[in-house]
Amino acid sequence: LSVRRMHEPESVFGQMKNNRGFRRFLLRGLPKVSLEVGWLSLAHNLLKKAAVDRKRQMALQG
Repeated sequence: LSVRRMHEPESVFGQMKNNRGFRRFLLRGLPKVSLEVGWLSLAHNLLKKAAVDRKRQMALQG
């Protein structure tokens, strides 16, 4: 069970809550909450891509 949990997206939600300071939804209603989750996911993925790009740039420079 613990091995299977490593492959589930639970860590992403933990990162959003702890590292990004997300505690509660600002909007109400399923369509609005779905949109808010989409924005959070987009921001999370863009920040991850920026970190990978930054690491790649540093490797090329030095």
